[in-house]
Amino acid sequence: MAGFVGRTKELSALSAELDRVASGVSTGKPGRCLFIRGRRRVGKSRMIEQFIDAADVPALFFTASGQGGRELEIFSSDAANSSLPNSHVFSGVAPRDWDGCLGLLASALDDHDPSIVVIDEFPYLMGESTSIEASFQKHWDRHLSSKAVLLILVGSDLAMMETLNTHGRPLFQRGTDMIVPPLSPSEVGSIVKANNAGDAFDAYLLTGGMPMLCDEWPRGKGAAAYLASAVKSAASMFVTGALRVLEAEFPTEAQARSVLSAIGTGERTFTNIAKAAGGLQHASLNRALDILTAKRIVTKELPLSTTASREARYRVSDPYLQFWLRFIGPHLSEVDRGRGDLIVQRFKADWSTWRGKAIEPIVREALFRLAPFGSIDANIVGGYWTRNNQLEVDLIGADRSPTAQKITFAGSVKWRETQPFDQNDLNELAAQARGVPGVDTATPLVVVGRCGSAAKGAAASFDPEDLMAAWP
Repeated sequence: MAGFVGRTKELSALSAELDRVASGVSTGKPGRCLFIRGRRRVGKSRMIEQFIDAADVPALFFTASGQGGRELEIFSSDAANSSLPNSHVFSGVAPRDWDGCLGLLASALDDHDPSIVVIDEFPYLMGESTSIEASFQKHWDRHLSSKAVLLILVGSDLAMMETLNTHGRPLFQRGTDMIVPPLSPSEVGSIVKANNAGDAFDAYLLTGGMPMLCDEWPRGKGAAAYLASAVKSAASMFVTGALRVLEAEFPTEAQARSVLSAIGTGERTFTNIAKAAGGLQHASLNRALDILTAKRIVTKELPLSTTASREARYRVSDPYLQFWLRFIGPHLSEVDRGRGDLIVQRFKADWSTWRGKAIEPIVREALFRLAPFGSIDANIVGGYWTRNNQLEVDLIGADRSPTAQKITFAGSVKWRETQPFDQNDLNELAAQARGVPGVDTATPLVVVGRCGSAAKGAAASFDPEDLMAAWP
């Protein structure tokens, strides 16, 4: 497909699965099944279409849409018009249930020449019928696994898709899990033609690595230029994308959306989230947070040190949604009346401060990927804070979590536009780090600056180019 970027690892894995189908014909059980999950708008469907185009084998691509009884009718129509070897078996036939439909599907496949069958948004079918998994399990065991088919079940509901391959469920061990992550910062930088690694990280913070948002980015331009363009129209993908995610994930969960908005506007502790969400009772807030974390929309974090802590903080997992909740969501009326310029003004005033905190989880992931660097290693990279925030350290490397046996480094992030990480910053880090359980005078100090470092005495320093090496 024109303009397709990235997904090299995932496409290679898909090709390997199709190769296993071909090589398994001689065993009599060539069928392979994949459970693919990833966030909404992450590009799962487009990646699979790319794979099908490159594979050049017969295929059926069906997308469930939550239309109840019509799903069978739509599936049968799509199958009849597909390139499957014996697709004609679906012509003029109206299966009454999924058992009958899957029986026809087995008849439409070949025993020797590989085909691909994709059922996108499979959780919609799971929601429509409690027996759908059992039907797939029965027909997989009896018929489909004997066919030369790569069956791909795809879903954006991460929690539901994770359950497919768990013990006690009908499809347990029938398929292989695959996760499609957002595009990496380096892939985002490649798409938007970023001038440097710092600008690529900026683009990642706004788009969250979502391909459709990256496609809208004016090539070679910065974050402010992109935002100014994106908020000119209420129909732009940047404005509407988050709304569609929220509507799909929380059609009836008003409290969860209220809690998410509170976290998105900067509240991170349980008490402050409760207040910002309208004074929610603890039981209601706990339920809302459970929903948000189960759907992987919110991440719960604990301080990392050699002492156990219950001082949990919450953050929005997706950088794009985090940005949208802070700068776009509360001001949609301004976009509707053509005053996106007010959002841009607000962005320019607050961008530096917001970005300085938003980049920290990405820096932690980069250092985790880059470890070991020099003599410093880490099996986990987190942060440390106290309840009153009087002590806060951006980066803590450790051997394990949530309670470490050994702290391997302490670090700080200064993501300033023009000023490097300086000696005062390093002195402040050294003073703060001494309050972290498990840190002593021998613990290496690591510094990260958007403009590099001018400080002397750190064990390791990183700038955006160094961090980008984590995503080659």
